[in-house]
Amino acid sequence: MFSKYKWVCSLAIFLCLMSNWITGGEGNEGGNMVKNLRVNPERLYERIMALSKIGETPDGGVNRVAYSEEDMQGRQFIISLMRKLGLSITIDEAANIIGTLKGRDPSRPPILFGSHIDTVPNSGKYDGALGVLGALECIEVLVENNVVPDHTLQVVVFTDEEGGLAGSRAMVGELDAPALKVVSQSGKTIREGIKALGGNPDNLVNAVKKKGDFKAFIELHIEQGSILVSKNVQIGIVQGIVGINRWDVFIEGAANHAGTTPMNMRRDALLAAAHLIIEINRLVRGTPGNQVATVGKISAHPGAVNVIPGSVLMSLEIRDLSSKKIQWIFNWIEKKASEIAQKTETQITFKAIDVTALPAPTYPGIRKVISEVAEELGLTSLSMPSGAGHDAQEMARITRIGMIFIPSVGGISHSPKEYSRKSDIVNGVNVLLHTILKIDSGALHR
Repeated sequence: MFSKYKWVCSLAIFLCLMSNWITGGEGNEGGNMVKNLRVNPERLYERIMALSKIGETPDGGVNRVAYSEEDMQGRQFIISLMRKLGLSITIDEAANIIGTLKGRDPSRPPILFGSHIDTVPNSGKYDGALGVLGALECIEVLVENNVVPDHTLQVVVFTDEEGGLAGSRAMVGELDAPALKVVSQSGKTIREGIKALGGNPDNLVNAVKKKGDFKAFIELHIEQGSILVSKNVQIGIVQGIVGINRWDVFIEGAANHAGTTPMNMRRDALLAAAHLIIEINRLVRGTPGNQVATVGKISAHPGAVNVIPGSVLMSLEIRDLSSKKIQWIFNWIEKKASEIAQKTETQITFKAIDVTALPAPTYPGIRKVISEVAEELGLTSLSMPSGAGHDAQEMARITRIGMIFIPSVGGISHSPKEYSRKSDIVNGVNVLLHTILKIDSGALHR
């Protein structure tokens, strides 16, 4: 009897140890095995290069705009990799591709990660593609090492990120009927494009997810700027995706003959615009923080070389992680504009443009996990905002989000010259892998 009891106890202990080894329990050989997991650099880089061949341009760029034939070919390439990994594959009503690796506990919400593979015309190799192929590399490392996560893992390829975050907007219920009528860079409307990719634009409600449907969403991305490179830092921990507010600025002066109107009698709208642009730059540069403001478009009328500009239309865009700060900066600009208008005898008015993006802060617990992972991997890191828009900003409406940046050499993106070093790519995907593993093991509950 005692011998039988001893055998049962031994079996129970063995099963516990095996379970702990598979799930990466701390303080044992299995836990060390999981901690030592690393991505395959050659396989990862080869796939990034292979995807870049789909839509390759003569100057080495990539032209894979959403809903184009090249976009469809790229999606088939990704689906083939998912099939190779044994993932179950779904294409939702918005044409988002979702590859699923089932976890040990189906009652736990899935961890979602990925990005997009569509590009702007004549773009680079890494924008979006890194996040998708990096996510699949993470899955492959787990599969080939027989690591079964507790949570189900889902890799997502969002539809048409570059054209206005169509896929992620649909997933959070924000892709409305007017947006479906917009003509994309492929020449198709969003509605036509989604249908061509296998979605169902007439039934987008079935693509909508709600709060609690995901444990978290993590997006790995190139920085698309020069902060990490200039500071020689390996990993960017994104604090949040900035809000974007835009205005049309109208300046009314008086058109008059350029030869017969004395300088002290002019009401030059373009001169007033120049003063305002200088003041905008001075304020934003002189205010602590990471806010940016841009006047990117300006037109003077009547636009003749021998006529004093009588009116000007220019743009104003302000970006920051804080909506309050954006409003504070705008209020200051508006006050300064009033002073300039009085001094130049012009009238300056602002009209807010409806299309704005709200700030989307990342989840503090996820930022902490990314920081810990970077330190454990011996990588330098920096907390920073994302000045560009990403699918993560839409996903923040329904779940906790995190973003990992890697350096962009020269700060160049949306260009054939876009480039990230192989070592930085590998570092970023290793951080993504272990961030997912930590979240799976309960790091967000500490």
